[in-house]
Amino acid sequence: MKKELAISGMHCASCSLTIEKAVKKLPGINNIVVNLATEKASLDYDESKVSLDQIFKAINSHGYGAAELLSDDQRKFKKSAELKHQEFLLWISITLSVPALIIGMFFMEEGLFPIYMLKNAAYHLFILASPVQFYVGWQFYRGAWKALQNFSANMDTLIALGTSAAYFYSLASILFNLGDQYFEVSSVLITLVILGKYLEAKAKGKTSYAIQRLIDLSPKFATVIRSKKEFRVPVSELQINDLIIVKPGEKIPTDGMIVQGSSTIDESMVTGESIPVEKSKGNLVIGATINKHGTFIFKATKVGKDTMLSHIIKLIEEAQGSKAPIQRFADRISGIFVPIVILIAILTFLGWFYLAQESFSFSLIAAVAVVVIACPCALGLATPTAIMVGTGKGAENGILIKGGEALENANKINYIIFDKTGTITKGKPAVTDIIPLSKVSEKELLTLAASIEKNSEHSLADAIVNEAKQKNLILKKVSNFKAIPGKGVKARINTKETLLGNLSLMKEAKIKINSIDEVERLERHGKTVMFLASNKYLAGLIAVADEVKPTSKRAVEILTGMGIDTYLITGDNERTAKAIASQVGIKNVFSEVLPQDKANYVKQLQQKGKVAMVGDGINDAPAIAQADVGIVMASGTDVAIESGDIVLMKNDILDVVKAIKLSKRTLGKIKENFFWALIYNILGIPIAAGILYPFTGWLLSPIIAGGAMAFSSVSVVTNSLLLKGVKLNEK
Repeated sequence: MKKELAISGMHCASCSLTIEKAVKKLPGINNIVVNLATEKASLDYDESKVSLDQIFKAINSHGYGAAELLSDDQRKFKKSAELKHQEFLLWISITLSVPALIIGMFFMEEGLFPIYMLKNAAYHLFILASPVQFYVGWQFYRGAWKALQNFSANMDTLIALGTSAAYFYSLASILFNLGDQYFEVSSVLITLVILGKYLEAKAKGKTSYAIQRLIDLSPKFATVIRSKKEFRVPVSELQINDLIIVKPGEKIPTDGMIVQGSSTIDESMVTGESIPVEKSKGNLVIGATINKHGTFIFKATKVGKDTMLSHIIKLIEEAQGSKAPIQRFADRISGIFVPIVILIAILTFLGWFYLAQESFSFSLIAAVAVVVIACPCALGLATPTAIMVGTGKGAENGILIKGGEALENANKINYIIFDKTGTITKGKPAVTDIIPLSKVSEKELLTLAASIEKNSEHSLADAIVNEAKQKNLILKKVSNFKAIPGKGVKARINTKETLLGNLSLMKEAKIKINSIDEVERLERHGKTVMFLASNKYLAGLIAVADEVKPTSKRAVEILTGMGIDTYLITGDNERTAKAIASQVGIKNVFSEVLPQDKANYVKQLQQKGKVAMVGDGINDAPAIAQADVGIVMASGTDVAIESGDIVLMKNDILDVVKAIKLSKRTLGKIKENFFWALIYNILGIPIAAGILYPFTGWLLSPIIAGGAMAFSSVSVVTNSLLLKGVKLNEK
């Protein structure tokens, strides 16, 4: 069973790792992925072996909170309440820490700029620092204690150790007249950490802006027609087959089909397509899109969690909760980070106190600075925040990316295989030539072809049937209909066995072909030729052409310029396939490929590099699943969301280019985040340990170290947010 859980109390990457390890120890856990940025866990478990309560208990025992996901409104309220509580603690901390800092700097003999000696100043500092240490900072003690109980360490451990060392040494200084005190250091450190957490929470909220924007799209009420009367009802009460009236300027409350009227509809927030779409009777409409002009009535076909908007939101949430393979790098480091930092802090203290013969307070402050400046938060946020913003950016452009792995793999693509029909072409073929080859007329040839094809679901069949309808032909009754995948169809018409399909089908049935020159001429023009045979004789040819999408050629040009090799794969014959490929600039062609064999061609290319397969998600499903990145062209509201890794809502292969560009920019941001998080610690820890002191006489203040630590994670989140401004338009 798959489940999403809300996780509270996490502060850094080691927290998410601790939860994952704790849950994986339970029986029946297939997989768990904990996302620090979204504060969620994606869980896959066997209900017969482990209960949800046991999982909650395992997480709670490690000092974290676990619960089933609340509704969107409840989550929003809870987040707001948590943020307000942190803000309340922040103001208490600031109110007490700022006076403590002023006293420590200006009104004590050992202050930085002593201007006046305040009597009993150390006691004033004790009174100011204590509430900050034990009320505001209690959350760090609680987290550190839970970690200790489970023989682990996390960010709370570092903060609790560092501030406690400064506070309790200062208390001992007062009690035993040791001289130096650092009450203001401990209180300011906690203030800076709380400030950092508050700013980080605010920034993380912006990373999920795309989802919130989609959630806010949904209208709250709908006007339904029941018993020939109009009623205003909540959208949550809508039922399938309800008749709903939509007036100009209103949002469409759910998915459905227009039964009366027409209009133009703005679908940009769902598909990313800015141009309003003309809709009339029989057309499908998408919930949460905006009716621009006309009034119409539609019948609800999907409601609640089954609507397209709900599927899109779920898809984005799953993507943002997933891990990219590159995240494993951060996980490995975070798993050993805190213990190593504590060891370095101990060695720093021992080195200065015993080897360098410095004072106890000097050695202590250097050790505290090491503990405080080192924080795995930035490292833990490097990947998930970038993925959240990147997938959100994709959704705004009509590109739905299923997860971090798909986003990362799209950056590594060497080869792209395009299906022909509906991908490179519009997928709406039309009859261009009807060529009788025996005593039948064009009208009779088309009648026979349409009669046999009316039972077929192939797009070429639709073209033939539509042509017959336009000419008002009366179709004949057929029997023993059979579809032959990749070849054509056969049936009996008036006791005669009739076949309609490609050359392969004719050869298999041993039908004599005497018009090869005519066939080749048609195929050189990119037309698909279908042979109709009746009673073992070839009756004629019907040529069908599918118009190439206007953006296909440009997309192939850009991809080639990016160093990606493009391929066309189709069940069509070689000449037709090459004619279409040449129109768009594709040099590599796989022709006459049966649907079940497409995956084998993907496997062949995978021996040379990373492969993406772009198709319609139906007959291309095996190849899409086999590819390193499966890209599905969405078709109206029947989006094959489950088929691929990336869904293109606009059915435009230029969005393949955009998806790859977005992948490259997102991976670039992740690498930038890793660089800054690592370089910060690589440089910061030695400086905090006092490596510059012998040469400059300067020792890093724990207050400065705390400020740097607090803002490191904020800077990583901010850097990820810059992805929102990335331009994906092709150039």
